[in-house]
Amino acid sequence: MPDKFRVGLVQMSATPDPEKNLQRAIDRLHQAQAKGAQIVCLPELFQTQYFCQREDAALFDLAEPIPGPTTAKLSEVAKQLRIVLIASLFERRAAGVYHNTAVMIDADGSLRGIYRKMHIPDDPLYYEKFYFTPGDLGFKAFDTQVGRVGTLVCWDQWYPEGARLTALQGAQVLFYPTAIGWHPDEKEHFGEAQFDAWQTIQRAHAIANGVYVAVVNRVGFEEGNVRGNKAAGKGLEFWGGSFLADPFGRVIAQASHDKEEILVGDVDLRALEDIRRNWPFLRDRRIDAYAPITSRLID
Repeated sequence: MPDKFRVGLVQMSATPDPEKNLQRAIDRLHQAQAKGAQIVCLPELFQTQYFCQREDAALFDLAEPIPGPTTAKLSEVAKQLRIVLIASLFERRAAGVYHNTAVMIDADGSLRGIYRKMHIPDDPLYYEKFYFTPGDLGFKAFDTQVGRVGTLVCWDQWYPEGARLTALQGAQVLFYPTAIGWHPDEKEHFGEAQFDAWQTIQRAHAIANGVYVAVVNRVGFEEGNVRGNKAAGKGLEFWGGSFLADPFGRVIAQASHDKEEILVGDVDLRALEDIRRNWPFLRDRRIDAYAPITSRLID
């Protein structure tokens, strides 16, 4: 494995046309590879506007099996460009059972595996529990041609347990494909604090686990428009801000709040080794004392 490799994060907006969004994503994979990216991550559910702004059973028709048509196309692109690719898809597992799933495609086009989103939110304009069955594969790390990496998805990013369990499997980078934004009525009063909390918790994952953390968000205002079928309400402004943090928690690359960007940054495994030697958090864990962590609360 190389001592260094370059990460590419595709911060993009979404149109009402799923087929157009897929082609736009493929175009951006070419752009990321041209910038030297060897492993590239797309945002959460990049093929559509964020449809979970309402509950609509007709939208289950957007889901597809894995492997399926989209993974076949993405595998061809990954093989052509010789990149490792992480893509978030709406998976149809069976009738009535659907998942929010990240696929890990290696640089030879092979499907290394999948990760099904474990933590499923249910908040105003984020009605994901209607669509997604919680993941049942656990937290996973994958060997790829650039290194051993893990991926979680969006709401997972708030949970240190998921980050820890992925890092304990040897992941050198944690990827978080994401779709998070501001409610129009909240941005003025809470927007800055919300973004700061979002970035801080993920920088903390990098520090606590001695890993790189790569986060890729969508950008732009959306009304959950899928082929002209819009959600009621004021919509969401996705805040972008995609970033790469090193194991010291330093943000070494960050995108804007309001533009589509191809963000690239380098992962240095020798630097990771050095930081872990000086901050040996994994060595000093008291695993004999942590059994109560599996309790909902300690009353």
